[in-house]
Amino acid sequence: MARVSWVLAAALFCVNALAQSFPSKPIRIVVGYPPGGSGDFLTRLIADELGKELGVSVIAENKPGAGGNLAAVEVAKAAPDGYTLLNAPELFCNRALYKNPGYDLKDFTTITKIATGATVLVVNNNQPFQTARELLDFARANPGKLFMASAGYCSAPHLAASFLEAAANVKFTQVQFKGGGPAAQSLLAGDTNVMFATSPTVMGFIRGNRMRPLAISMRNASPAIPNIPGADEAGIPGFQYTFWFGLYAPAGTPRAVIQRLHAAGVKALSKPEVREKIAIQGMDPTPSATPEAMDAEHKAEGAMIEKLIRASGVRLD
Repeated sequence: MARVSWVLAAALFCVNALAQSFPSKPIRIVVGYPPGGSGDFLTRLIADELGKELGVSVIAENKPGAGGNLAAVEVAKAAPDGYTLLNAPELFCNRALYKNPGYDLKDFTTITKIATGATVLVVNNNQPFQTARELLDFARANPGKLFMASAGYCSAPHLAASFLEAAANVKFTQVQFKGGGPAAQSLLAGDTNVMFATSPTVMGFIRGNRMRPLAISMRNASPAIPNIPGADEAGIPGFQYTFWFGLYAPAGTPRAVIQRLHAAGVKALSKPEVREKIAIQGMDPTPSATPEAMDAEHKAEGAMIEKLIRASGVRLD
């Protein structure tokens, strides 16, 4: 019995020592989208704030491609020591969409959500549609004739568009880009007609009267995205989709390290100045109560999204 107690005490000492010594070198946060969108904004924001809380450099790294798979694979294969993290939305979509995304859900450990927001339905100013009803009426009468720009397979805009097609019984021709920034540029150029976008991607264009907003992907209007109707008011009853980004670590990362990262993230997201920065971008900070809470929410929401993707019949190699 004495030996068992000694072993337990030694293990506890090692855990505490690890928590106190971490971090001792720079941390990388990889995001699977290019500059210009919400994923990039949130990655740079949380990297800066974690650096302040942890006392080391935290570097944001963009690795776009394959709907975020390239970034996820890199983090999944990284050493499970807390020094390489992933900022991403839920991971179920790519598992359903790609025959082999290169990783499995068991390759990751959840840390905390960062922020949640709605997407914005916008059109090129040269389009005749003044309301979402007009857009959807045309889309029903002309299936596939409207080209919808999207930030890539399994991005928030792609999922919002897929949910809208199901809710409103319409069909767009979705054009996938490597992020919200390139998708927005295609809309501005007139190469596409309509797009869903995360609010940081398009609010500047909307304020500058370069895009026309028709609705947000929540049932009711949101103070975080002012002067744009919610789906019910816009004539899309029952339609709702919100996106979020959260931090993941490679599976096997020590529990003490996960707790340290979680605590630092929650503290950072509680700062009024950080909450204001997120609110200006049309999102709400939503830190998870515990890493386990994020995991439970991730699995519950992911099952629904996985079902939607499989029902759509879209499949990528």
